[in-house]
Amino acid sequence: MKWFDEALYVGVHNKGYNQRFEVSKVVFQDKTDFQEILIFDTPAFGRVLALDGIVQTTEGDEFAYHEMMAHVPILAHGSVSRVLIVGGGDGGILREVLRHKSVQTAVMVELDRTVIDLCHEYMPGLSDGAFDDPRSELIIADGVKFMAETAEKFDVILIDSTDPIGPGEVLFTDSFYADCKRCLTPGGVLVTQNGVPFFQPEEVRRTSQRLSPLFADAGFFLTVVPTYVGGFMTLSWATDNGELRKISESELSARFQKAGLKTRYYNPAVHVGAFALPGFITKLLCPE
Repeated sequence: MKWFDEALYVGVHNKGYNQRFEVSKVVFQDKTDFQEILIFDTPAFGRVLALDGIVQTTEGDEFAYHEMMAHVPILAHGSVSRVLIVGGGDGGILREVLRHKSVQTAVMVELDRTVIDLCHEYMPGLSDGAFDDPRSELIIADGVKFMAETAEKFDVILIDSTDPIGPGEVLFTDSFYADCKRCLTPGGVLVTQNGVPFFQPEEVRRTSQRLSPLFADAGFFLTVVPTYVGGFMTLSWATDNGELRKISESELSARFQKAGLKTRYYNPAVHVGAFALPGFITKLLCPE
């Protein structure tokens, strides 16, 4: 394989557009019971993980996604001790969550054990020892079933899923979001990945329509991940504490310093600015 052509905007989405990566080496390729897994090396982004032909993460730019998904809700909340991660088999979100000393328990529910094992073997820097942290609890299970049946409560719930096609589709439903709401502590925060709205506008529309009836404050914040092509990536934000979105930059700076974090993308100013949405995204939420 000389080139990898991503399948995201062809076939199912039929956008007539895609990105391609020069492949230095195919490290692993096989199918599990759930999806096709491909790990390969590139000159530009280092090692890349793709599932069903769609890039999930790369060594080169993973920080732009993992840092924003984890640190925005945890620092906005201010007193997080229990975190739930659904998906996230590469371990990047778990790594960032456990950098917060206040976190006493981080439960991760992943459907496909093979993804975890392969990333641990071939991309160990993504988890950086997080799976060995005594505060982490790994559950191999269907995230939808887990959410429907668990009686546990969490301060922050992070849905690090694939796009709403294939195995990830069930993580974008009304009933799943309702179960997430039930499992949050008072004032807790739910964050989910919501794709690139320039190419995937329906993900933003549908998530907004499903979260708004459930939460007092539902919206989106932004990150930019080069390999998630198309510009801004949206992360949904949902909580019943509307004040959390309004935490000042100075207060976030104090919390950031106290946490002792060293980051490559996240900082308090970016945190505040990430909630300012460009016009084409706000129009998706309010088309009239």
